[in-house]
Amino acid sequence: MYDRVPPCRSCGGAGLKPFLSLGKTPLADALVSADQLDQVDPAFPLDVAFCPGCALVQILEEVPAERLFVDNYLYFSSFSDHLLRHAREHVDGLVAARGLGPESFVVELASNDGYLLRNFAPHGVRVLGVDPAPDQAAAAREAGVPTVEEFFGVELAKRIRAEHGPADVIIANNVMAHVPALNDFVGGMAELLADDGVITVENPWVKDLVDHGEFDTIYHEHFCYYSCTSVDALVRRHGMYLNHVEYFPDLHGGTLRWHIGKREDISADARRMLAEERAAGVAGFAYYADFADRVEDARSELLTLLDRLKADGASIAAYGAAAKGSTMLNYLGVGTEILDFVVDRNTWKQGKFMPGVHVPIRPVEALLEEQPDYVLVLAWNFLDEILAQQDEYRQRGGRFIRPVPTPEVIP
Repeated sequence: MYDRVPPCRSCGGAGLKPFLSLGKTPLADALVSADQLDQVDPAFPLDVAFCPGCALVQILEEVPAERLFVDNYLYFSSFSDHLLRHAREHVDGLVAARGLGPESFVVELASNDGYLLRNFAPHGVRVLGVDPAPDQAAAAREAGVPTVEEFFGVELAKRIRAEHGPADVIIANNVMAHVPALNDFVGGMAELLADDGVITVENPWVKDLVDHGEFDTIYHEHFCYYSCTSVDALVRRHGMYLNHVEYFPDLHGGTLRWHIGKREDISADARRMLAEERAAGVAGFAYYADFADRVEDARSELLTLLDRLKADGASIAAYGAAAKGSTMLNYLGVGTEILDFVVDRNTWKQGKFMPGVHVPIRPVEALLEEQPDYVLVLAWNFLDEILAQQDEYRQRGGRFIRPVPTPEVIP
């Protein structure tokens, strides 16, 4: 486990309690080019701890953000139909609930390729994206979404407010987990938000991660793993309130959308979710104490299944060159001796190799070209979408394997 335990990223407390080690793993999004295959991929400790002071779950290692989200980041939101539909519904709901129009100003943090903000165009709403990843920012601008190519914090928030005015809505989907300087990020949102504005933040729910054994959601790009309890403590430190909570059980293995504002107006749903976490013990270390044992059991069970299928002569591929797939394969120790290839719809990833294990990444058409007997679904958070896309493969007799919470073969 970790030799030096740093202070909590949220409250600054010194009493972090480690409860899981996934060993040293490569950076999950640092895909390998063909000319790098003879090199050793850099690996970093991946240990997870709980803060008894504010209930925030977090990793202990801190890889520089530029290395994670500028040099090696190839994630593009627009390749997921499910995510695109979710984004449209999010925008439509905000426009209706907040009465947004040409006088409104919406800022999205980690706006990626503009997949969400472009949905405001039909409503005439002024928008601004913020994303430090150069390829994604360029794609957003090409789609007509103005984008600031920087990391977000208090200083950038002041500049945006001085130039554009306060934000009526700030959207931060699947980014707050990616932030090492957490209080600078949340302080920036408080600085930019209008007094009567709203912030919506989406992230996977740590309760689902633990309850469903979703250990592959843990990687170096994800510094923190949130509960309603830890979010409530975090935003109150910056003069804001967790006022409402929505739950999307089928998004990324269980996602919460927190509605945050400068005026306290806590909904019954928010109170219910906080009470549910209290009853489950999410704010106490005992809730996490046996997670490492359960993760090791899941690893052993999945390895046994893959080894048996391979011994029986089956061919096996994988779907999804996602960050969670890197954690899964490297923790399992599974490479080309088990998997023939990984497929992914993201054209930026095709032709590269998974970090650490160096399994080649191919277009999804390879499933029909090669017709492997089984496909291990690394991007299991999009399982229903993948099954629908690959109906022909399944009709030909191909079968999928969902790896978590326990291995399941899907005909």
